[in-house]
Amino acid sequence: MAANTSPIFPLTPHIEWGATALATANTAKDGTGIVMTVFTGQANGGRVDFLKVRSIGTNGATVLRIFINNGLTNATPANNVLWHETTIPATTLSEVAQLADTLIPLGIDGLSIPNGYKINLTIGTTIAAGLMCSGVGGDY
Repeated sequence: MAANTSPIFPLTPHIEWGATALATANTAKDGTGIVMTVFTGQANGGRVDFLKVRSIGTNGATVLRIFINNGLTNATPANNVLWHETTIPATTLSEVAQLADTLIPLGIDGLSIPNGYKINLTIGTTIAAGLMCSGVGGDY
């Protein structure tokens, strides 16, 4: 079987984000239920370099769960895999000090995903103000 012996690089930058703030708990560990999609592989696939998570106000601490979905409905558990979890710290809104971002690198060289695959997010506890989340990478 022949293997690709040349490195591949993204052709087009790709930044994607959830349409609304992520604030409602989803305790399912199988990727079902309400999720926020932050990256979708395009025609030739894509590479996600990192996720950026930003609190938009006062929130309690929660866990952010990152799922890879195979492009089919996330309502079927077999279409999803829990890929990573990270703690999102509590924040207090301020008009004189910044709220901390959480940057989540997805591997040493990013995470390559096929056409139609998605990166979906959930949180473990309901939070007051919510989180804005985005995926940053490129399309092949």
